[in-house]
Amino acid sequence: MSEPLDILVLYVSHSGHTEAMARQVVRGVERVPGATARLRTVPLVHDERQAVEAVEPDSGPPWVERSDLAECAGLVLGSPTRFGNMHAALKHFLDGTVAEWFSGALIGKPAAVFTSTGSPHGGQETTPLSMMLPLLHHGMLIVGLPYSEPALSRTRGGGSPYGAGHVAGSDGERALDEDEKALCHALGKRLAETAARLSRA
Repeated sequence: MSEPLDILVLYVSHSGHTEAMARQVVRGVERVPGATARLRTVPLVHDERQAVEAVEPDSGPPWVERSDLAECAGLVLGSPTRFGNMHAALKHFLDGTVAEWFSGALIGKPAAVFTSTGSPHGGQETTPLSMMLPLLHHGMLIVGLPYSEPALSRTRGGGSPYGAGHVAGSDGERALDEDEKALCHALGKRLAETAARLSRA
């Protein structure tokens, strides 16, 4: 019997939209037989003291640990956009993965990304690309969304070939629509299927 595929779904969320997307990605991952999703988040960075939160929250997913990276068969990374870039807390975490880079812990593993923005042109493409850069430096294999996914051509919200997306609106009140959920599911499923194929190779 083959080992279960542990897919790390790692995100940072400010107003809850990216977390909602992460939970939809988890549903996609778990549609693949033998795949399980490990949902994790990162502590926020506080600009005024240049430090991160020291105590984990009482509810929600636990903070990511370095062992999560080593143990996962694949990684799905999510962030809201900040001026077309990933959130500082996620960047801070990734900047601290030098030991994993030296050891090659992530080389050859598949990775995918997703984002939530305030507007359709607020970073739907640049934010996923910014998240891909450190993953490529780690030697990961990037998995996107093909246009064979009907929701990619149909969406009036977020999503691109670079990954799943959500447009929260300028007031941050717009919930995930059905196409955005479908793209989150598709991304998680495709990543887990890719990890499964690689594990059999």
